[in-house]
Amino acid sequence: MKYLHTMIRVLDLERSLHFFVEILGLKVSRRNEHPEGKFTLVFLSTGEEDAPEVELTYNWGQTEPYSTGRNFGHLAYEVDNIYEACERIQKMGVIINRPPRDGRMAFVRSPDQISIELLQKGKALPPMEPWVSMPNTGEW
Repeated sequence: MKYLHTMIRVLDLERSLHFFVEILGLKVSRRNEHPEGKFTLVFLSTGEEDAPEVELTYNWGQTEPYSTGRNFGHLAYEVDNIYEACERIQKMGVIINRPPRDGRMAFVRSPDQISIELLQKGKALPPMEPWVSMPNTGEW
């Protein structure tokens, strides 16, 4: 068995693509328009060979936000430097919901409130400000 992808429904495709591609740095693997079913599928990955994907499903005409169930936890991505990644993401206007106070883990949310975990590659970095003193914001 091989893990293929995780699907999430998005309300605003362009806003979601901006978040996942421009802010997180994922790459579009493929995009499929389905006019007969009135939906668009966009597959994203890290760009590494045979990497699992995130499938963004955009249902044309959807105007109400999707409910977020507790049965879906989060997507997780490894980063080379947790502090640099969080600083870059924060400068792009994204709230760091759970700062990397431990030098290892942080959480942000996509425009559709999907929780994204960022994990430090290898060992945790030494704790440092402003992250150590930064409180949690909202849900993560």
